[in-house]
Amino acid sequence: MNQQHQDERTRIREAMDRLLTGQATASNGGLTAVALAEEAGVHRMALLKRHADLKIEFYERVRTETKQIPESEKRLRETVSKLKKTLANKEQELRELRQQVTLLTLASAVLTQKKDPQVEPSPTADNVIPFRPSNL
Repeated sequence: MNQQHQDERTRIREAMDRLLTGQATASNGGLTAVALAEEAGVHRMALLKRHADLKIEFYERVRTETKQIPESEKRLRETVSKLKKTLANKEQELRELRQQVTLLTLASAVLTQKKDPQVEPSPTADNVIPFRPSNL
């Protein structure tokens, strides 16, 4: 590890401590990776790429020390909840469409079925009225 890399890590850890104690000096004080990078004076992508372990450590400390859920996790939970609702709606719609396909297939079969003229119609009871005339 070179000196610049080590220096960034030191600044990020110090920024973590300031954010978690509510003593932010260079950021808005939010408990986010963006605020952490701003507070430490490092580029956000440096935090996300070179120091991903420190970002994870920061979010773990947010959970344990402040008993809060990080904003990114809240947004992900909301998105997951919305997606679960959407999926449930789509599954219900799919079930209804499958039932409709079955009913339409049966209706199509009944409507397109032709009687064979050589076959005698089956005897019907006195109380049954055919839907079609028997000469079809």
